[in-house]
Amino acid sequence: MTTFFDFCIVGGGIVGFATALTLQERHPDARIALLEKEGMPGRHQTGHNSGVIHAGIYYEPGSLKARLCREGLVATKVFCRSNGIPYDECGKLIVATDDVEHERINTLYDRAVANGLQLERLDGAQLARSEPNIRGVAALYSRETAIVDYGLVCRKMAEQVVQGGALVRYGLQVDHIEESAHYVEVGGGGELFRAGQLIVCGGLQADRLARLAGLDVDFRIVPFRGEYFQLPQAKNAVVNHLIYPAPDPALPFLGIHLTRMIDGSVTVGPNAVIGFAREGYPKLSFSRRDCADFLRFPGFWKLIYRYRHHALQELVTSLSKRAYLRKCRKYCPSLSVEDLLPFRAGIRAQVVTDEGQAVHDFLFKQTERMLHVCNAPSPAATSALPIGRMIAERCQAI
Repeated sequence: MTTFFDFCIVGGGIVGFATALTLQERHPDARIALLEKEGMPGRHQTGHNSGVIHAGIYYEPGSLKARLCREGLVATKVFCRSNGIPYDECGKLIVATDDVEHERINTLYDRAVANGLQLERLDGAQLARSEPNIRGVAALYSRETAIVDYGLVCRKMAEQVVQGGALVRYGLQVDHIEESAHYVEVGGGGELFRAGQLIVCGGLQADRLARLAGLDVDFRIVPFRGEYFQLPQAKNAVVNHLIYPAPDPALPFLGIHLTRMIDGSVTVGPNAVIGFAREGYPKLSFSRRDCADFLRFPGFWKLIYRYRHHALQELVTSLSKRAYLRKCRKYCPSLSVEDLLPFRAGIRAQVVTDEGQAVHDFLFKQTERMLHVCNAPSPAATSALPIGRMIAERCQAI
């Protein structure tokens, strides 16, 4: 038997559930289904990030990422307060350790102000008073930046979606998508669903789901594995804020940082190395299919060649805990190799084009009755609620 819905969402991460919530608010009588292949919400990128509610410091002024992050900062905190979810406005320091990095954070300050942020500049003495265990010549302080458990946020969203009358099916892997003039047919596990509009929030599987739907896909998801360590409990007070390095504008990732977690612990990381399995979190995870996907893709080799020196450095930090420690000790010299305790890894769904460009902005593929979110880059968790609103608005135009 085939069931008909007004909207069907594939993907039960935070963006998928935020979209479902928005659709329920805008269309209270609509029949909504959400299909998720895992047995619980937020199993992948949502549940494997650093838990930071970002303020939007890094993004191009006037860009979609900057706007959605600013809106998401407010919306996430409002959602948490309304639902009794703890969050901590611990603030964030972006630390410069030399003159080159000092210039970088000066440029970053101008960009942040253009984005409507109110940052404070700290000199070396002020930084030392604020963070006695951190070494640096200057810093930028973002008072608004906060931390939260995004897995908990996503589970609360899922609870509300179900209470709102939506059908949420876990453990259903979609293996069939076919669009017709009047509906989209979605299948998985021997079941069929039909919907007036389909929204795919596929995350790490976004390119495969788009191809499954018959779309022209000129990119690949390349999994980048972010490896973290956790500090021992005795070191939980080593920092008072989130501590980030001054970002190198020539590189696509922010670098290793110290992150206070909502449970009171402190993590260091991540690095960024190629993952050999899109959803394999243990260290030696390997998927022949996932590796073949990017190794046969010319854009991957162009990307790796462009960032070959950085890629080699990241590989060294993955293979050597002492090399990883050196990056941490650049601004937190009191850490020792014994302080680096095991912690879960995260995997970032990095969209790479045929030309070897890493896509850092939102990427959508849209037809008459489908909208595929092919890339929802960091800070997608922070921005999930406004992203959901944007998707709902686009669906109305389908």
